[in-house]
Amino acid sequence: MLTALLRLFALRPIFAGSLIGIPILTLILLGLATALFLKLLLYIVLPVTVVCVIVRSLRRSGRKAHDEPKVQSF
Repeated sequence: MLTALLRLFALRPIFAGSLIGIPILTLILLGLATALFLKLLLYIVLPVTVVCVIVRSLRRSGRKAHDEPKVQSF
């Protein structure tokens, strides 16, 4: 297998380089896209979600004290 690759590099260096280069380039781009997605999730989606949950919980706690009638338990 290694000998076949070395012959390919010797006979057609551009073709052999493209065979090895495209998968490496794909892996690099996939890693960059994953890093970008995780940063987007960590720095934008997560803080917005936390703020929304906090605001909703504060609004609900204010409503429960004043608006809801007392429920009788048997």
